[in-house]
Amino acid sequence: MPNLAEALKQYTTIVEDTGDVAAIAKFEPQDATTNPSLIYKAAQMPAYEKYLDDAIAFGKQAGGDAAEQAAAFLDKLFVDFGAEILQHIPGRVSTEVDAHLSFDTEGTIAKARRLIGLYADKSIGPERVLIKIASTWEGIRAAEQLETEGIHCNLTLLFSFAQAVACAEANVTLISPFVGRIYDWYKKDQGVDDIPIDEDPGVASVTKIYNYFKHFDYKTQIMGASFRKVDQIVHLAGCDLLTISPSLLHEMEATEGDIEAQLTVDEAKRQKLEKIHLDERAFRWLHNSDPMAVDKLAEGIRTFAADTVKLKAFAQEKVAQSVS
Repeated sequence: MPNLAEALKQYTTIVEDTGDVAAIAKFEPQDATTNPSLIYKAAQMPAYEKYLDDAIAFGKQAGGDAAEQAAAFLDKLFVDFGAEILQHIPGRVSTEVDAHLSFDTEGTIAKARRLIGLYADKSIGPERVLIKIASTWEGIRAAEQLETEGIHCNLTLLFSFAQAVACAEANVTLISPFVGRIYDWYKKDQGVDDIPIDEDPGVASVTKIYNYFKHFDYKTQIMGASFRKVDQIVHLAGCDLLTISPSLLHEMEATEGDIEAQLTVDEAKRQKLEKIHLDERAFRWLHNSDPMAVDKLAEGIRTFAADTVKLKAFAQEKVAQSVS
């Protein structure tokens, strides 16, 4: 009998959610995704000191004041980690735009172009990179423009149906609905320690998005993310992609069992659904009608921004040490 990870691969592309290259090499996922906190953690490991040295040299060469050198350091560090990850996977790596740009369309576009340019310097084409952008209205508009330039995007921090529909209408490559964070919010709101899997609001959210996208033939891929337990993953078998932490992947590999597809195109086509269109006003109204989505999007942006601040301080310290 296969283990759960092997069984899942029959229906779904597994993406590993880590900045640790050794973990990626061990589990051999199709794709990988990172974020500032994962990169910060990995950058502390002695095994990756070479990336720090390379980024420091790049930051100093970029010139400018300390903040500008630190920004160049971070861009280089993110791309160096991404490039190393790509040596161990056949697919794509997601590289995140600074969360401080979440409400800045033009700033997001400029940063994405810069990151893709740095990948190009390493002879890595845009087809192997997903630029990770928060699913704000401004972020979605940036992604819409970038997609027309051949720069593919992963819209993250996605909690509402409004965000999903707006991303599909913008023809973005991929969205990352955050199953676990939705589950966390409802647990706290209901004052319970757990929610039965058949009532799990995070699983229900991804199921609804999947059925809508497949019913209306949207090309945007769905990658469930932020899982808290294996059951959530198993109940989304059939989703285009699922990004899973090394700890949960290890648990799945250690558990024998078969899995049946829970999400299928045929079932999505049988649904009776109404197609909607969202301009900015309709998007903001629908998104803000969901208290969980409003809370979790704001919290997620704050958290990613705080992680980026830590990384920037780390970068400035490293650049300053190299000068002294």
